[in-house]
Amino acid sequence: MQKILIRNGELVNPEGKCGKYDILIEDGKVVNIEKDITPDEETKIIDASSKYISPGFIDMHAHLRDPGDTRSEDIESLSDAALSGGYTTVCIMANTKPVLDNVQVIGYLKYKIEKFAKIRILPYGSITKGLKGEEIVPFYSLYKAGVIGFSDDGRGVQNANIMRNALIYNKITGLPFILHEEDESLSGDGVMNEGVSSVKLGFRGIPASSEEVMIARDIILSKETKMPIHITHISTKGAVELVRKAKKEGVKITADCTPHHFSLTEDKVKDLGRFAKVKPPLRSEEDVNAIIEGLKDGTIDAIATDHAPHYDDYGTLEMTLAPSGFIGLETAFGLGIKNLVERGHLSLMELISKLTVGPAKILRLPH
Repeated sequence: MQKILIRNGELVNPEGKCGKYDILIEDGKVVNIEKDITPDEETKIIDASSKYISPGFIDMHAHLRDPGDTRSEDIESLSDAALSGGYTTVCIMANTKPVLDNVQVIGYLKYKIEKFAKIRILPYGSITKGLKGEEIVPFYSLYKAGVIGFSDDGRGVQNANIMRNALIYNKITGLPFILHEEDESLSGDGVMNEGVSSVKLGFRGIPASSEEVMIARDIILSKETKMPIHITHISTKGAVELVRKAKKEGVKITADCTPHHFSLTEDKVKDLGRFAKVKPPLRSEEDVNAIIEGLKDGTIDAIATDHAPHYDDYGTLEMTLAPSGFIGLETAFGLGIKNLVERGHLSLMELISKLTVGPAKILRLPH
C-alpha cells in the first residue's frame, strides 16, 4: 500500500474542512483529513508549507485535438498542461476531426483516454451532426457511450427550430447543453470586438449583439421546453444582464466565463495581433467589469478556460486567416489570484469554488 502524507499546507475546500490540516492518502485516495496526523515509517511525507491545497480543479470547457490535429494537442500534452495548472478533470469539446457525434468516434477517444490520460478527461458529444446545425445527433446513444453533455462549441446552433428540437429530444438523457452563443449572420468574418479599436486597426468587428441575440433566443426556448441550458464563455455586459434577469425569473440557466474575458480587453489586439484572436473576442473594459460583477453576484457560476492550442505554424498566418483561441489550463488559477482575489473581487474560497464546485454541480459530477 502506497501512503502519502501532505503536511503544513493551507487547505481550501469549499465543501469541507479549511485551514491547517494534514491529509493522508492511501493508494491514491484521501482517507483522513485531520490536524497532526502521525505517519508510520512507510509513509512518504510532502511538505506543503506556503502552499494552498484544494480539490482538483475542473475545466468544463477545453479543446483536445485528437482526433484530427495531434500536432496541436494530444492526450498526454493536455494532461501535462492540466496538471501544471492544478486541473484533475478536463471536459473536452466535440469539434475534433471527425466530430464527436457518433458512438464509434466516442469509443475510439475513450480507448485512447484510458491508455494515455494522466487525469480524468470527459468528452462532450455534439448537438448536431458534424456541427453543421442541420440534424440533431442520437442523444441517447451518445449518452450510453459515455458523453457528459452536448455542445456545438465553435459555431453554435444557428437554426432556432433545430435548437428547440434538440432541447426537446434531449429530455431522454437530461445531460446539460453547453452553448456557444454566436449568431453568424451578425459575427460574419469578424476577427475582434466591434468598436473603436477595430475601426482604428482596420479589422472587421464582431458586435456584442451576435452573442446576446442567441442567448435571448435560447432563454426563450429553455422557458418553453423547461430544459436547462448553460452559457459558456460569456463575454459581454448585455449577456451577463440577460442571464442575471433569466435567473431571477426562474429559468434553468447557468453560465461560465474564461480567465481571458475577466483579465484582458480588446486593446491587446493592437499589441499581440493574431495571438489575441479568440471567439468570443476580447471585449471592452466595460464588458470585463460586467464579467467580474457577474462572478461576484453569482450570475456566473463557474470559470472555464476554453483552452484551445494551435500548432506553431498557425502563428505565421495573418489576423484574418489565423485560427481563434489560445491556451489557458496552466494560467487560469494564477490569473484568478491576480485579477480577482488580489483586487478584492472574490475571496480565495470563492475563486476555488468557481473552479471546482461550480463546474461539478452544472455537470452533475461526483464531488
